[in-house]
Amino acid sequence: MIEIKVPELAESISEGTIAQWLKNVGDNVKKGDNIVELETDKVNIEISADYDGIIQEVLREEGDTVEVGDVIAVLKENGEAGGEATPAAEAPASKAEEKQPAVEPIGTAQEKQPQEVQQTEERKETDRPLASPAARKLARELGIDLSKVEARDPLGRVRPEDVKAASEKAAQPEQKASKAPEKKPASAPKTADVPGKPVERVKLSRRRQTIAKRLVEVQQTAAMLTTFNEVDMTAINDIRKRRKDAFLQQNDVKLGFMSFFTKAVVGALKQFPLLNAEIQGDEVLLKKFYDIGIAVGAEEGLVVPVVRDADKLSFAGIEKEILSLGKKARDNKLTLSELQGGTFTITNGGIFGSLMSTPILNAPQVGILGMHGIKLRPVAIDAERMENRPMMYIALSYDHRIVDGREAVSFLAKVKEMLEDPESLLLQG
Repeated sequence: MIEIKVPELAESISEGTIAQWLKNVGDNVKKGDNIVELETDKVNIEISADYDGIIQEVLREEGDTVEVGDVIAVLKENGEAGGEATPAAEAPASKAEEKQPAVEPIGTAQEKQPQEVQQTEERKETDRPLASPAARKLARELGIDLSKVEARDPLGRVRPEDVKAASEKAAQPEQKASKAPEKKPASAPKTADVPGKPVERVKLSRRRQTIAKRLVEVQQTAAMLTTFNEVDMTAINDIRKRRKDAFLQQNDVKLGFMSFFTKAVVGALKQFPLLNAEIQGDEVLLKKFYDIGIAVGAEEGLVVPVVRDADKLSFAGIEKEILSLGKKARDNKLTLSELQGGTFTITNGGIFGSLMSTPILNAPQVGILGMHGIKLRPVAIDAERMENRPMMYIALSYDHRIVDGREAVSFLAKVKEMLEDPESLLLQG
């Protein structure tokens, strides 16, 4: 038998949650086949088989938290004969024991020991209710004893609907027994405690828990402020309209807004280096490279893949890298190296319809730029003229511990200036 263990994940990751079993008990697997999907704080990782064989037993269920080195399943290698090789090797010893009656009681005890172990294991299996992994997970969440759940399956297998029925049945006597409602703080009502109201309890994914934890930590540890400005997108829209077909034909990628904003951010960071820094104890780490994180809303939650050395990439290079990282994020194929080490972040709430927002810092970074929706608004061209222009609000959240308001406002004004004169982005040194 081969134990399938949780492998080393990464330097900063020691545990994960079993998201989905890709193989079931009794399934044949080949070396390299993915067996289980593990959800970590940052990415999902698929654990593969190191040998050909059959899944003999699954020890941990979907939703369980496991650590590096934990045994989560047992694989029976192809070619094993169910332990027949061991008795064959012991056969000569058995014949020798027949010639020595004085030793026979010991031999008898040795023969009984495996039987007793087997009986113990059988009793364990008998005591453990037959249930699907989903049913076990739901039972844990609802606090239901599976041994007391009545199964409607002809084979006696407990399913999620059986657990739900048992939970509802258990709740009815409690509702009848409670005459006076327990006083609870008015500020924290629980919808699930309201009888007769439909609710659904969904456990937060590991990634969502990590996102929530880190965002709260940022707000508690950083002196975060946000400053706003607005950008006239007329010039960028004009370039994209005139050059989009030629750009696509030449580079096999569309000319989007993100390359303009990335170039503008890099240009502003070179003039205001404290926005490209990090606080380490009582020191400030000034970074002389420009790895720009691009926030992407994936199904499992927000991720921030990093465009490495953005200052050295062309417009086409930036667009290709963002396209590739975005696709990996949506397909849940990002690697840890693609998520680590960013120096500054750009997030675009405008694609979801946001007009204005306050982005939260991506620690340990000290700056994040928020893009928003482009809207036609009347703009004063001079004292005599008004025009409808495509305008975008931009927001810079920054850590006031090392970035003063003057630097933050000047940084955002520089980004605005370069975006409204996009040709200047081609002259960056």
